[in-house]
Amino acid sequence: MDDKGSVGKISVSSDSVSTLNSEDFVLVSRLGDETPSSTNNGSDDEKTGLKVISEEGVSFKIVGNGSEQQLQKELEDVLMDPSVADIGLRSETGMESLCVGDRGPVSTTASPVPPGSDPLSAQPPKLEMVLPVQTAQESELNERSYRADESSSDGSPGSPIPDEDSVVFSQLTYLGCASVNAPRSEVEALRMMSILRGQCQLPLDVTLSVPGVSEGTVRLLDPNISTEIANYPIYKILFCVRGHDGTPESDCFAFTESHYNAEIFRIHVFRCQIQEAVSRILYSFATAFRRSAKKAVLSSQQPAPLTPDSDLFTFTVSLEIREDDGKGTFSAVAKDKDKQSFKLRAGMDKKIVIFVQQTSNKELAIERCFGLLLSPGKNVKNSDMHLLDLESMGKSSDGKSYIITGSWNPNTPQFQPVNEETPKDKFMYMTTAVDLVITEVEEPVRFLLETRVRVCSPNDRLFWPFSKRNYTETFYLKLRQMERKERKSPAFDTLYEVVSLESETEREKRKTTASPGIMPSGTTVPSPPEDDEEEDNDEPLLSGSGDVSKECAEKILETWGDLLTKWHMNLSVRPRQLPGLVRSGIPEALRGEVWQLLAGCHNNDHQVEEYRTLITKESPQDSAITRDINRTFPAHDYFKDTGGDGQDSLYKICKAYSVYDEEIGYCQGQSFLAAVLLLHMPEEQAFSVLVKIMFDYGLRDLFKQNFEDLHCKFFQLERLMQEYIPDLYNHFLNVGLEAHMYASQWFLTLFTAKFPLYMVFHIIDLLLCEGISVIFNVALALLKTSKDDLIQTDFEGALKFFRVPVPKRYRSEENAKKLMELACSIKISQKKLKKFEKEYHTLREQQEQQEAPIERYERENRRLQEANMRLEQENDDLAHELVSSKIALRKDLDNAEEKADALNKELLLTKQKLVDSEDEKRRLEEESAQLKEMCRRELDKSESEIKKNGSIIGEYKQICSQLSERLEKQQTANKGELEKIRSKVEGCEKCSSLFNKEGRVRSAVTSASAGGTEETDEEKEDLKNQLREMELELAQTKLQLVEAECKIQDLEHHLGLALNEVQAAKKTWFNRTLSSIKTVTGTQGKETT
Repeated sequence: MDDKGSVGKISVSSDSVSTLNSEDFVLVSRLGDETPSSTNNGSDDEKTGLKVISEEGVSFKIVGNGSEQQLQKELEDVLMDPSVADIGLRSETGMESLCVGDRGPVSTTASPVPPGSDPLSAQPPKLEMVLPVQTAQESELNERSYRADESSSDGSPGSPIPDEDSVVFSQLTYLGCASVNAPRSEVEALRMMSILRGQCQLPLDVTLSVPGVSEGTVRLLDPNISTEIANYPIYKILFCVRGHDGTPESDCFAFTESHYNAEIFRIHVFRCQIQEAVSRILYSFATAFRRSAKKAVLSSQQPAPLTPDSDLFTFTVSLEIREDDGKGTFSAVAKDKDKQSFKLRAGMDKKIVIFVQQTSNKELAIERCFGLLLSPGKNVKNSDMHLLDLESMGKSSDGKSYIITGSWNPNTPQFQPVNEETPKDKFMYMTTAVDLVITEVEEPVRFLLETRVRVCSPNDRLFWPFSKRNYTETFYLKLRQMERKERKSPAFDTLYEVVSLESETEREKRKTTASPGIMPSGTTVPSPPEDDEEEDNDEPLLSGSGDVSKECAEKILETWGDLLTKWHMNLSVRPRQLPGLVRSGIPEALRGEVWQLLAGCHNNDHQVEEYRTLITKESPQDSAITRDINRTFPAHDYFKDTGGDGQDSLYKICKAYSVYDEEIGYCQGQSFLAAVLLLHMPEEQAFSVLVKIMFDYGLRDLFKQNFEDLHCKFFQLERLMQEYIPDLYNHFLNVGLEAHMYASQWFLTLFTAKFPLYMVFHIIDLLLCEGISVIFNVALALLKTSKDDLIQTDFEGALKFFRVPVPKRYRSEENAKKLMELACSIKISQKKLKKFEKEYHTLREQQEQQEAPIERYERENRRLQEANMRLEQENDDLAHELVSSKIALRKDLDNAEEKADALNKELLLTKQKLVDSEDEKRRLEEESAQLKEMCRRELDKSESEIKKNGSIIGEYKQICSQLSERLEKQQTANKGELEKIRSKVEGCEKCSSLFNKEGRVRSAVTSASAGGTEETDEEKEDLKNQLREMELELAQTKLQLVEAECKIQDLEHHLGLALNEVQAAKKTWFNRTLSSIKTVTGTQGKETT
């Protein structure tokens, strides 16, 4: 179980509660050399033990309930651990001490506590097994001898702590360990914590080292000599929990880990002398679960890991092509697993995304991307590369990768070769380059990626893709540190120049061409194992093995396309040519759609909604489902990661079905069938098809009535063997091999558990089209093709042959196709199967009649008891559901009453606000009436003043006109008289001498004539005075007019204030009244002006 993805999560709530199996174990340390008689305080018959004590007398003992046989069995299980076995070998070579394996303290299996008894108070006879701790000297001696045998660098118990980023906690006490059934159950963990804390008599002081990354190891250390007692890799630790506050276990914490196989889980309990430190310890575990160290991705041919001082830097560069999906977004293009080529659609806008990550040596800082280039073809020149428009560049959210995104318009002429449809079964190359400016490197670095592409029509249908979507290449950048005098820029203390840049592909080609058969050291290059070599080993084929290509001939796709078009017109009737096409295999790209149509799930909206409800409910078989999920299709990328999308969807489907089908629930093998469906459709549709297969195709009946129908199928298979393969049937009879010994998984999992995916998918094609009887065809075809090998085997050899070589033979599509052709050619009539079924039931009746009545009644009684227990369980479930629903209803009723009280209070407040609002409305109406009356009075007053001012202005104008007329007449008369006088003066010789031409009196006569003009001047002065008085009167009139206008403005201002108040009160009728008043006032003011 080396998958890092299996790291668990810290939880404070129990998702599933498993029954405690009363395994009470305490790990304590013993001081001094003790004998069994000195510790037993009784006879040797009461306690049987195995001791190994070191010279210092420091040892471990495991105390448990049970017998000597149980202790011996558990000891055998412990010795099955490879690390413990290695220790045993070393002890045989002269080493006097025995150290605990790398799984930590080991416990024996206890017998169950009697029902009704308290496991804490029960004190049955106990057994002891003593395992010593190594001292520092012994640890060093063992480490040296171990390194002589193996070159592994893994730390073993008793060895010094390797350098690792970790947090060390001291002042801890180790209370012991025990086996648990539910490793992620908080209830069981707290129960075991309480038991171990109460039974621990002599605790062991330890120091705990918790790593900072998920690739590290939790280590138990001796606080005195700092040697390692035990270690537990983080990826094997499944669950951490602390004691609840206010309980005696508040200063304790524990973690569960998987032992040497995935089916044994152990809990280790610790007590902390400083209670506040427990939270800090659990926080360190949570940090270790989350963080992942940067690890170099090195091939098997690569030399040992580079030190930080090396001049070789490793980068992984990934290419992802995204294509416009017609919905305004860009989706990643699928990549064919077999041919490793991207599948592009012609004429679609695309984006190129490059991920660059450094995986070894000192980290170099990528400053920016200098350019992203693209060109059709392979081994292209730099001048043939075409620059793309950069959209973004920068580090990823986790800071591990540098991401460059560029836009690619394939419709431009230079990209025409990669925008035309590629012929069938052919592909072409495309070269992508990215130039990066690295801060510590003198010149830009170019990473070149050559990938295969296939261009298809833009109208191609998109299917459910599960292939890898990016292309990754490893590059080895060799740098040389430059001297200061060689640098162009002295900005950095350390500056490098590029010596060479080589990809993993180029390195492999160079090695192959330089020495195809022999390495420079004289060792041959290991070739990849062939199928025959793999068949020779004893390792069974992992479930989920094999890749299935989506490629298909054009004619076949056209035929299927026409068939689906006709089928969609009338989904209730299957097309005639459908069975023939299905026997040849449904194209992988169409399987999801065709499977749903064959199962009758084309209109399953109600079941989709039901599924979404089912996944929210609790399943009583949650622990069994969780245990099986990790063992389902471990060879497939989609399901291999613990906690990944695949396992999450698979868990939800299995959980939903276990709740949906309460009679059968979840059974082993269902997860394989659900996984096959998940590879072709979303989880909602996969659940619907699973329900159809279980109910409508009869697979559910195989699990009912103590597998009675399954045994009938075994009988039918043996009778078919007797008819079609009699010699193999007789051989199986001779060696005692029955059908249920090798064919159980064939029927219960529909061949999905062990066989390659190409063959599994074809079997599901036939099953959905022709029914469950297809299993007989495939089983007979398998037995026929393997007949020659099976006849030569004995009982054990035949079972091993079914388990290992048979599935491996059909990894190639050729062999699987031949097998399926043979299966389809075997004709098995339904009448014959019915006949064999009647024979089976007849035999069963004869056997029952031959049985003694007591045995028959006992068997019937057991069946009735089982049915009674099942009904009682259902009754308990219904009662629990009824009580739960009553509690929920009571809670809802209380909430409704509280809500009603709140609404009543709110209603009263609203009524009070309404009364206040009505009072305010009446007050505002009165104020508005008063304001309206005041405005009317002011308006009348202003109108009278305007009329008065108008009359004054009219009179003033009339006076002015009259005065103007009088003035003009007087001036005219004066001018006439003046002209007469001038003419008379000019006619008189005497007078002419006294006046000049301008009419003025000469100086000599000035004094004489002064008296004559005085009268004329006085008249002029009188006229001027009258004119001044009239001007003064005019100015006063204008002043009065201005004052009247000011008063009008004041009235308009008051009117505007009143209007605002009325608008605030939202009195629309008053608003219209004031508007009309304002309009009238404004019009009259303008007329007056």
